Amino acid sequence: MGNMNEPWPNDAVLYQPFEDEQILLAEKASCSAVKAYLRMCNLPYDVQFRANAEFMSPGGQMTKLPVLKVSGFVLAEFEPIVNFVEQRSESISRWMMEDEKTEMRSFICLIENTFTLAEMYCSFMLKGVYDEVTAPRNGCVFPWPLNKIQNLSKRHQAEKMLKIYQWTDMNFDDVLEKVSTCCRYLEMKLEESFGPYFYGERPCELDALVFGHLSSILTTNLPNNGIAQTVGQFKLLMQAARFVEYKYFQKKSF
Repeated sequence: MGNMNEPWPNDAVLYQPFEDEQILLAEKASCSAVKAYLRMCNLPYDVQFRANAEFMSPGGQMTKLPVLKVSGFVLAEFEPIVNFVEQRSESISRWMMEDEKTEMRSFICLIENTFTLAEMYCSFMLKGVYDEVTAPRNGCVFPWPLNKIQNLSKRHQAEKMLKIYQWTDMNFDDVLEKVSTCCRYLEMKLEESFGPYFYGERPCELDALVFGHLSSILTTNLPNNGIAQTVGQFKLLMQAARFVEYKYFQKKSF
């Protein structure tokens, strides 16, 4: 077991599925958010692609990805990794007031319960997306018939998660309305800001999480691009995500 008081090592590793062939929409969002957050914290890491990354995960509520191995610790998903960094006193939100942190955490909960579920709904409940994108990508690293079994298992897990949050009874228009409402709240917060980030001139984990989701949604080609069209209507959100991408990844992909 690692020591929480040790300095951040240079050999921290993020494990994720193959980006071009395998990773799914919600998984890509979570991985992108964690990468952005660690860069904002100026904490070095190496990315390693593994076909079995999901099965290396110690657990998680939503995607189980990415998996971070650092100083003897193994963690998965955005919030546990952020909490781990915060416990080491290396968080980028140390400067924030307690009421701001409370508000920020509410936004993070809203995003995870909206964007992540919308991405899962799109991937597994829309037949065209599932048949043309989700099933081929999720099963691509497994031989037949294991790929079929893995797809059935993954779909069952996704439907179970969506049912818990009562999303299986919704149609896609309902999903898009939830996404639009979430975007409106986020855009209102950006309108209050006096800087390029949600809370002014310095970034926080909310900026990383929003970037992760928008980046995944806007750079993933799907036969139904309803979610991308919805988020694209919110210009301040788009501007904020593009700012994060250019500042921390030195590229413009959407």
